[in-house]
Amino acid sequence: MAYTTITKHTDYFNTKLYTGTGSSLALTGVGHQPDFTWIKCRAAGSGTDHVLFDSVRGATKALNTNDNSAEDTISNSLTAFGSDGFTVEGNGATGASGDTYASWNWKANGSSTTTNNDGATTSYISHNSTSKFSIIKYTGTGSATNIGHGLGGTPDYFITKALDASDWHVWCNNFPSQKRIKLNSQGGWNTNTSIFASLPDATKIYFGNGGDVNSSGVEYICYAWKNVTGFSKAGVYKGNGDANGTFVYTGFKPAWIMYRNVSTSENWEIHDTKRNPGNLSNKIFYANQNNLETTTDRIDILSNGFKARTTNASCNANGNEIIYLAFGQSLVGSNNTPCTAR
Repeated sequence: MAYTTITKHTDYFNTKLYTGTGSSLALTGVGHQPDFTWIKCRAAGSGTDHVLFDSVRGATKALNTNDNSAEDTISNSLTAFGSDGFTVEGNGATGASGDTYASWNWKANGSSTTTNNDGATTSYISHNSTSKFSIIKYTGTGSATNIGHGLGGTPDYFITKALDASDWHVWCNNFPSQKRIKLNSQGGWNTNTSIFASLPDATKIYFGNGGDVNSSGVEYICYAWKNVTGFSKAGVYKGNGDANGTFVYTGFKPAWIMYRNVSTSENWEIHDTKRNPGNLSNKIFYANQNNLETTTDRIDILSNGFKARTTNASCNANGNEIIYLAFGQSLVGSNNTPCTAR
């Protein structure tokens, strides 16, 4: 059994579904004031980008996981973060009339950042000490360096992107030193000392001199998580190639999962239980593509983890390594105290 120290998970992460109106739409019901919001159109006339906003860079400033484009200021996109949600305008990626959208929302510590000098390079952090999530902004030096992350322990998963045109890079626990994989690509993982120079530790993330993570004078954003028992889990598992696939123990019922087969060329696949409350979980977004939501049987989401229900290589190729990031649903008893996940 796993015990959660977080009574109400929606205070720190929640999925919000909505329908655009083509004009200003103030959305509530997220359960917290989000600091990081990821939006994807589910159904429209054509595919639209994944758009990511955070309170550190500011509303209207979008990054797309499905390409390597620079940060774009979109005045009619997400225009404000509110106490229980956010406001969108009529841009096709965030609020076109009649189009349906999924948004995934994380709470950090607001737009005011703390200066962190744990690393050789100063970083500016919005950090939530309960959910162990940091939004980190830093400026590259052009030489191998390290930055403080503020998590209070070694990160289990982080994603880094320059605010200019460059690839996204992901690191997950159990990666060997200097391994990385791109979020905006189908390519498998590889070793690149110019990206992640060495393994992160309890206070710092280490970057090489590669332009995607550390070009002189360029600003970068990094989203980093440390596992929290009963709330969040990043890790790696091996597929078995069978329709009765590998079971992955998280210690909670996942509300959101993103996974990626790093051993070969595959898509990043995203599931959540708002779009697909039952099993099989088959409503999928590809984080590295601008495709609309697709329907393909993949996994069962269980009370204490998830299980592959396909032989598809994306989540269950025999012997391949698959990384994942998952956030849980609230487990609250009748007395409003945390419960155990079985």
